[in-house]
Amino acid sequence: MSGMRFLKKLMAQCPLPVIVFSSEQQAGSQVMNDALEMGAMDILVLPATGAREFLHQSAPMIQPKLKEVARQRHGGKETFSKTVQPKLSADVILPPRPRWSTVPKTERIICIGASTGGTDSLQVVLRPLPADSPGILIVQHMPDGFTDTFAKRLDSLCNIRVKEAAHGDAVLPGRALLAPGSHHLLLARRGDRYVVELNDGPLVTRHRPSVDVLFRSAARSAGNNAMGILLTGMGDDGARGLLEMREAGSPTIAEHESTCVVYGMPKEAIQRGAAEKIIPLHKIAQEIISPRR
Repeated sequence: MSGMRFLKKLMAQCPLPVIVFSSEQQAGSQVMNDALEMGAMDILVLPATGAREFLHQSAPMIQPKLKEVARQRHGGKETFSKTVQPKLSADVILPPRPRWSTVPKTERIICIGASTGGTDSLQVVLRPLPADSPGILIVQHMPDGFTDTFAKRLDSLCNIRVKEAAHGDAVLPGRALLAPGSHHLLLARRGDRYVVELNDGPLVTRHRPSVDVLFRSAARSAGNNAMGILLTGMGDDGARGLLEMREAGSPTIAEHESTCVVYGMPKEAIQRGAAEKIIPLHKIAQEIISPRR
């Protein structure tokens, strides 16, 4: 059977963590977006030539995913002895928010982070939103070449507009900007408006884009004008950044375990005290719509 048919049957009968290796001709195709929605943990696009060299270069990104899968499958027992490169924090991209800094009252900004299972979860959050919703920034862990297609798909399903973010894009009501698969997404203040910046710096928490980077930039630039939302995902990306947002006065939300595909990132955030509220997925849209009390 084809790889896609196998993936569908596997997830229906015996769900396992899956990393899909795809030819570069399929990058951005509907088929590969479907693989993510079926539950694939990640997709790696192999070049037409030099696949072996590509895999060696990608080892620092692949190994932590395999180690995390192994820990989940074996009750937390470490099964890989080979060390991996250090996991960098958002400090390599921008410094933390100074504790004494203040931000004047502005329009609301919504920042959302997601990983494994997030392609479906984002649809649940975004589809009920009205066309005049606050501006939204999204980091979904997804390989380069897929985010533009995914943004267009969300745009076709939602009342708000959704697009892959470009450097300098304004953050506007009724529009969501999705981080490209190859760049960190940062919120910045330019005069009387918010814009986004793209950064191709090092991996943060072994991801680019990283949720931690987005959340830290929101804490710095928007303070309590921003809302942080952390959805399903493996690992801990976003947990530290969500705490920084809460410390800056932002309302913060972590998805409840009952609706998470993978209860990793939200769990880490909750354990750190980063989540002001813990809410099932289907109720998060109402939190975005409701004015802050």
